[in-house]
Amino acid sequence: MTAGTPKPQVDTSKPHPARVYDWLLGGKDNYEVDRRVGGSLPAESKAAARQNRAFMHRAAAWLAGHGVTQFLDIGTGIPTEPNLHQIVQAINPAARIVYADNDPIVLRHAEALLFSSPEGRTDYIQADVRAPQDIVRHARGTLDFDRPVALSLIALMHFVPDDEGPYEIVSSLLDVLPSGSYLMLSHAASDIMPELSAKVVAEYAKGGIRLGFRTHAGVGRFFDGLELVEPGLVTAPSWFKDTTAPTDEASGIYAGVARVS
Repeated sequence: MTAGTPKPQVDTSKPHPARVYDWLLGGKDNYEVDRRVGGSLPAESKAAARQNRAFMHRAAAWLAGHGVTQFLDIGTGIPTEPNLHQIVQAINPAARIVYADNDPIVLRHAEALLFSSPEGRTDYIQADVRAPQDIVRHARGTLDFDRPVALSLIALMHFVPDDEGPYEIVSSLLDVLPSGSYLMLSHAASDIMPELSAKVVAEYAKGGIRLGFRTHAGVGRFFDGLELVEPGLVTAPSWFKDTTAPTDEASGIYAGVARVS
């Protein structure tokens, strides 16, 4: 994003996942069309959004604490503090972060994402994960792809149904990352609370948003060929490293972190 870039037009006639997620987290950067979708979802959806965000906080902090200094966060969503760069730069002020999201409203708030520590750097691109080559091309201006990069796909890939090539998209992103990089991913489950999952899928569909919730095995495919970090692919509240265990609660979100060998 450069100075003088015109403000993007936001389509308020259709719901958008980033704005529904913002509503679920208690944010205010959403419209009536988004609130209608959010309000129609099972009550557990707000807990799932909170669990998902908390997983991101723990995983990003663990990665930063273990020497990862570069992060590519796709499907960023509307800024909600603490954002990923605030978490990792509190641990390593020199960390560099590139954000990407396809919702124009996120671009309007990109200044919050670009407020980096003096030692580090952040950048933002409005782009869709379905065009991974565009994201990587832009990210190369900030990130050094000869050094490890953490690829963050938080609650994103279940918005890419099977007929849109989700596994191929993730593979193409991982292919450009060097050894020692990581994949940090969370994803809605279809097999933990199947009736609730089916309702969520149906309510999003009414708003024109297609979902591809997946089983444990289906989510596990995103990590094929990688070295899963303990405790492996588990529900979001069950993933933690070197911290006090989070509150044990039911969750319909799978989460995992894996290393590129």
